[in-house]
This record gives sequence, structure tokens and C-alpha cells, in this order.
Amino acid sequence: MKAWLCESLDGIGAMKWLDRPTPAPAAGEMRIEVKAASLNFPDLLIVEGKYQIKPALPFVPGAEFSGVVDAVGDGVTQFKVGDAVAAIGSTGGFATHACVAATQAIALPSGFAFEDAAAFAFTYGTSHHALIDRGALKAGETVLVLGAAGGVGSAAVQIAKAAGARVIAAVSSDEKAVFCLALGADATVNYTTQPLRETIKALTDGKGPDIVYDPVGGDLAEPAFRSIAWRGRYLVVGFAGGGIPALPLNLTLLKGASIVGVFWGEFVRREAKAFSRGMAQLMQWYAEDRVKPAIDIRLPMKELPAAYERMGTRRVMGKVVLVNE
Repeated sequence: MKAWLCESLDGIGAMKWLDRPTPAPAAGEMRIEVKAASLNFPDLLIVEGKYQIKPALPFVPGAEFSGVVDAVGDGVTQFKVGDAVAAIGSTGGFATHACVAATQAIALPSGFAFEDAAAFAFTYGTSHHALIDRGALKAGETVLVLGAAGGVGSAAVQIAKAAGARVIAAVSSDEKAVFCLALGADATVNYTTQPLRETIKALTDGKGPDIVYDPVGGDLAEPAFRSIAWRGRYLVVGFAGGGIPALPLNLTLLKGASIVGVFWGEFVRREAKAFSRGMAQLMQWYAEDRVKPAIDIRLPMKELPAAYERMGTRRVMGKVVLVNE
């Protein structure tokens, strides 16, 4: 097999595309012939030792991938050789083969494309958990999505629309605004050229959004929270902007609003049944063409450094997918 090996925490430049022994699955595991893998923001952090999960060196990064089961270990009964699956974890996907615990895999329905499957569980799972579970989104409410052209942001736009919401997409360029309108957003705000609070106020007739979906953090957080509607819910999804904001807590009192944490990985671990229900709804929406991953670019797996470079410069709209040819 071939794999990208991280032998130090010196970033993508230190990684190597190497021949490795093809692993045999241990008890409770299965081996997947990887067809496609996607790049997520934590994949940038983990190879620099900046992510909360710190695997022992050396390791193969790549947390989200899809493919075909080509071997199963003892005790695996829910999958068999030849099954199409998606896998979620923290490592292993940037390779031609990967062994994962059977509990980390999701069976793919017939017709679910491998490239879509590799770009689905993390972003759509996170956004569904955020909006539907933690945010209790109701049809007719207004959702402001920050970083709306990114992986989780683009998923949030589609999920909010599928749930019957009105969506305002906040983005950093006019090109990204056009992209979000094509995804189904009802309105956009380019926060590099438009004042965020004033534009949101105008777009909501002064009411503000019922939900703010924030995977960005940084300087956008406070003006977005100051714009929130009465009884609004501010979803803390991540800090792709780099800074962890310190929000004035008096605003929660004045707005009757809630700040809600969203930690999808821990949700999956602690609430497996709720996770499964959410994924079932998402897969149904996929079958109905109500949600579909927006793939920014497809690259051969051996071109992983180019994928990292593209994500690191904030040019990505949707997801970057790597394929084994």
C-alpha cells in the first residue's frame, strides 16, 4: 500500500508518500480499500500537534474517507468484503488502504458516490447536530451562517434550507457569495466590504437571526452575537479564524439568548443512537437531492500537499477531495 506518513509534527512539508506494509485488520476492525478522502480543518492542525487529538508518531493523517471493505477481522459481523462504506475517525485516510474499527464505519446506500461520501459525515454530521439537535431549528426561522462557503458552512446552508429556514450566508468575497446563493442561501453578506451588523439588521428587518452558526470565531463573533434575535441561539462550532472570542455575557441577558457548544466528535461517542438517527435523515435528504457536498477540487491522493496548500490559503469553497486513481 501507499500512505502519507507523518513522522514529526513539522507540518505537511515533512510528510512523505511512502510504500508501507498493507495492514491486516485486528479483531473488531476491517480494512478498507480507500477510494476517496476529504480534507478537513483538523487535518491541518493534527500534523502540527495543534489538535486536541494527538496520535502517536508515526501516523497516517486523514480523518474522513470512503471505499470498499476488502478484509474483516474477528468479530465483525455488520460488514462484509465488498461493502461500500464511509469511515470517520482521526487518522488513516490519506492512503490506499486503512484499517478502522467497524464502529467507525457507515454503510453507504446504493448510488451514494464515493467522492460525496468522503466529504459527507464530518461536515454534514456536524452541521446537522448543530442546527437540528443543539439549535432546535424550526421551519421559518432565520439562520446566519458564518464562513458559509467552507466545508461545514456550505453543509449548514443546505441543511438549514432542507429544514425550512431562511439562510443568510456570511462570506469573505463576492465569489463566495455567488457560490452560497447557488447552494440555496436566501441572502449574503460580504463581511470584508459590508458592515456585518448593519447588513444583518437590514436583511432581517431589525429582528436579527434566530440562530448564528459560527465555525469561524475571531473578530466576527461579537458583531454577529450582537445582531442575534430575542431568544436566539449562538452555535459555537469552531475557530477557523484563529482566535477564540471572549463574548460579553451581558448580551445573553439583554437578548434572552443562548450560547450553545457544538462538539460533534464527542456527541458521536456519547450518543450513538442520536448520531445514527441524524445520519439516517441526512442520507434520506441526499437521496432526495436536498443536500449534496460541494466539491471545490478533486486531486490525486499523491497530491496531498497541494490540497493542504489550497485549504491553508482560505481559497476553498466546499470540500477538497483526494482520490486514489
